[in-house]
Amino acid sequence: PKFTLVGATTRTGLLPPPLRDRFGVVLRLEFYSPEELVTIVQRSGKILGMKIDRTGALELGRRSRGTPRIANRLLRRVRDYAEVGGHAVVDSAVANEALNLLGVDEFGLDDMDRRIMLTVIDKFQGGPIGLETLATVVCEEKNTLEDVYEPFLIQSGFLKRTPRGRVATARAYEHFQRKVPRQAAIQQSLFDED
Repeated sequence: PKFTLVGATTRTGLLPPPLRDRFGVVLRLEFYSPEELVTIVQRSGKILGMKIDRTGALELGRRSRGTPRIANRLLRRVRDYAEVGGHAVVDSAVANEALNLLGVDEFGLDDMDRRIMLTVIDKFQGGPIGLETLATVVCEEKNTLEDVYEPFLIQSGFLKRTPRGRVATARAYEHFQRKVPRQAAIQQSLFDED
């Protein structure tokens, strides 16, 4: 019998090459832009029976890590906040208030992201810090850090993965309003030369 096999993974390198080579079409999905997420959020808002204007949808899109699933999860919480607060329409102000209460900042960083970054910056002077040490300090599994949190922090420019460990970037210091220590600045310039 004829069939079509569709596979999806975030860890292509772990597939044995003979299996990977058998797929006729290999595609790589990128994060959605905030503008693309506006369409998704507005459509989901209609399905949920709520009114959300473009500014509210854009605010959600900006804080959703480029992922529709996260946008829809946050949308449900914003809807709850709007209903309890008596807001007929979710605009950027309502979305901003709700997302701030949820601990999601303007870059989409949540409490665990902040915990990871502040551990690297404050406890380890910006790094480098090994994955096992970081996992122990933040009380999280290594695989969860590598698969869930690090990809977004790295793609967002807050964290670098180096041969010696994880290192906070200048952008991270700026975002968390920390002064870059002299030693971290020297290490940063060494890593940038690679």
